[in-house]
Amino acid sequence: MTGSAGGSPAPRPFSHDWMRRKSRLFLEPIAYLLGRLGLTPNALTFIGLLLNAGVALVLAGGNIQIGGGLLFFSMAFDALDGTLARLTDRQSSFGAFFDSTLDRYAEAVIYGGLMFYLFREGMEEALFVAYLAIIGSLMVSYARARAEGLGLECKVGLATRVERVLILSIVLLLNRPVWAVGLVAVLANLTAVQRIVHVWRATR
Repeated sequence: MTGSAGGSPAPRPFSHDWMRRKSRLFLEPIAYLLGRLGLTPNALTFIGLLLNAGVALVLAGGNIQIGGGLLFFSMAFDALDGTLARLTDRQSSFGAFFDSTLDRYAEAVIYGGLMFYLFREGMEEALFVAYLAIIGSLMVSYARARAEGLGLECKVGLATRVERVLILSIVLLLNRPVWAVGLVAVLANLTAVQRIVHVWRATR
């Protein structure tokens, strides 16, 4: 599949590729061990969703910095299902679909936890910002999926899921939940626009 009018693949975000290369050093042994214990890639995908739901509960309870740290951990765990699938040659179309779908649920439930906290603290204006962050995050993923349905690669943009979770985790560790959702709201929606422009150029 091609991702530009000239037919060359669109470049992947630098941070995403760099993290993928570095993370293999410790993800592969862990994934191998989990596979030996009988866990499947789809099981790890579902466990990852449960972990994110737990992080959301921590955030909803007002433990922002702890939630930020746990979110970073859950992001690392989210990569184990794909790693295990590759190591055991168990990659499948359903597995890819299942992973992508549960990733959307996982991301949305995190914002749900933050929105509950913001509501409880009386930060009504920030609730709208968090809502924009959810919309932007989902539209980034939808734009890629729709483009790939048209036969186009669409991985461009400032804030893919990896970047969004990293930003959210780091700013939550600084105990700045409003800044966290604000940054994601801006960057996610900007990324969605970048992908719209990318597909427009590719289909001219």
